[in-house]
Amino acid sequence: MISILGKIALSLQTFRSHRLRSFLTTLGIIIGVTTVIAILSLIEGLNRTVAEQVQALGSDLIYIQKFTWISTGHRDLDKLAERPDLVPADAEAINQLSSVEIAVPTISRQLSNLRYRDEEISNVSVAGSNENYSYVNNYLVESGRDFTRDDITHRRSLGIIGSYVAANLFPDESPIGKDLMVEGHRIKIIGVFKEKGQFLGNSLDDFVLIPNTVFEKFFPRSRTSLFARVYGGYSIGVKPKTSDVEKTLDDIRELMRRRHGLGFDKEDDFELNTQQMLMDLYQNITRVGFIAIVAIAAISLVVGGIGIMNIMLVSVAERTREIGIRKAVGASNQYILSQFLTESIILALIGGIIGIGFGMLLAALISTVSPLKAAVSFWMVLLGFGFSAAVGIFFGIYPARRAAGLNPIEALRYE
Repeated sequence: MISILGKIALSLQTFRSHRLRSFLTTLGIIIGVTTVIAILSLIEGLNRTVAEQVQALGSDLIYIQKFTWISTGHRDLDKLAERPDLVPADAEAINQLSSVEIAVPTISRQLSNLRYRDEEISNVSVAGSNENYSYVNNYLVESGRDFTRDDITHRRSLGIIGSYVAANLFPDESPIGKDLMVEGHRIKIIGVFKEKGQFLGNSLDDFVLIPNTVFEKFFPRSRTSLFARVYGGYSIGVKPKTSDVEKTLDDIRELMRRRHGLGFDKEDDFELNTQQMLMDLYQNITRVGFIAIVAIAAISLVVGGIGIMNIMLVSVAERTREIGIRKAVGASNQYILSQFLTESIILALIGGIIGIGFGMLLAALISTVSPLKAAVSFWMVLLGFGFSAAVGIFFGIYPARRAAGLNPIEALRYE
């Protein structure tokens, strides 16, 4: 009897005899696998990009705020506005927790205008914090210096600008020591942050940082609008001392509930947000997309599988006399079945290999002409092979069993 390698060689010889028919038969599988590989490569590339951005921000950071980043239903802004504002004293109390390395209060103002001489840029964020802001938020002062404790305490009108501000207001000169007008208030630039890029499409470099004590002097808290009462207060960024973020979350929740005088039957009047929450939400969204893509690709694979089944049935009819001769010289039903099943699997795998190659090329092409970055993982290649083999087995069983069940005498008489 012919070995498995002999069966594969015989299958390839059969396909070479009918190249065009074999190619058209595998077209559905090629399209399906190409779609799966290309889209999964792009999703994987996005996942890695987002993971890198989260890591750059600090995936272990905890942010205490009045509102949650992720809301699954209607957000009652009036109820959120009734929550007490967070204050720098809360950060000082949190700093005393044994599970906390450092806590930093930050207050911000969006859509501000900055001006230097005749140059002006708008829609820039102004943040007020202390000397530990850059450490907690993974910013690096590329030129100049960072704040000191004295800068915060003595309310010095100083600022550190992001790379976007530096590039647009000071394209041909150093901004260090220059006076910058922030909403009509003058600050002296003492440093420039190193470029950090984007997070989920939002720039992390279009802002200016000033001492929070100066921020409170320049921009007194307004409680006239609902938006200001909900989003205008302090946010406290916390860097845990250990990798046990859950313990730190529990410690902070217990402390804040005590500080706000909440009984055991009262819900929290603050939110604990983490960067990992955003990453989890993103992965859940892409997981739904993955399922949809697989479902769409499965349609192509089913069409391709039906094509394989039809062509194998045609092959059985064309080779009926050959099957009769093989049985007459001692070939068993099991051997005939395995031969035709091998041909079906090989045909599907050839389509899968072509589809994997086309999918990788398509993903690379999209990466070249767009901001999307593709990343092909080994598990995707295995998935492509697995889909192809499964289609070949499932849709090849019936033709193979039909070939194996032929009566040798009737097969020999077949013209």
